[in-house]
Amino acid sequence: MNHALQMSDSVEVAALLALSGGVMDAYSYLVRDHVFANAQTGNLLLLGIHVTSGSFEKCAKYGMPVLAFAIGIAVAYVIRMVARERHLHWRQLAVFVEICLLTCVAFMPQEMNLVANSLTSLACGIQVQAFRKLHGHAFATTMCIGNLRSGTQEVAAYIHTHNKEHVESSLLYFGTIFCFIAGAVIGSHLIPTMGHYMILISPVFLIAVILVMFIDRERQLLHDREAREAKDRRRSEYAKGFAAGRAYERANTSNLQEHADM
Repeated sequence: MNHALQMSDSVEVAALLALSGGVMDAYSYLVRDHVFANAQTGNLLLLGIHVTSGSFEKCAKYGMPVLAFAIGIAVAYVIRMVARERHLHWRQLAVFVEICLLTCVAFMPQEMNLVANSLTSLACGIQVQAFRKLHGHAFATTMCIGNLRSGTQEVAAYIHTHNKEHVESSLLYFGTIFCFIAGAVIGSHLIPTMGHYMILISPVFLIAVILVMFIDRERQLLHDREAREAKDRRRSEYAKGFAAGRAYERANTSNLQEHADM
């Protein structure tokens, strides 16, 4: 499989992130009192319903994850700025922060569901902001509606233009959706045996993301080094050829001068 030049832009990274996103949503909904970690539209809907019905005690249950998700987006921005100043790879650092947050969630009792859901949504917000492209196309790994819209649009574009690039793009979008669903299926099947520790499956996928990004980075550095060496060789060969040509030219000029003097 071809690796994208941008290490965060590869299919492998997208698949692993989508698997992790599916696990997070299944966990927060099935284990932590039916709250969505990623689908903030659903949380806002339920928040509005409880406000309308006067169940204000339940507003924080759905409102806090939405706020935490927004804070996660801001946190990802801060991570990017700090990492750039220190010449670090900010997306790998963002994934590491996600791993720490989700690991903490795994050890929180049911009485702390509000905090657990908020931290999970915080991690989702970080992931949404940090990983927004796949092969140059805008995409999401923690929700499906945008990918569904884009994938369907690519199918329609292929039917109209018969350009096979649209088929490839649609497969990327629908493949990401499939991985998200697969993550939810994996998570739901592991709940009976792992309980509230099931969220630890998500950090496992995220650790794999860091490893893939590291491998891709090493390959990119090797590719860049080989390209520089090839360029240097061409320059060296050109310089040698130019020097040889000048030497030949000087020798001919000298011979002509000698014949002229005779």
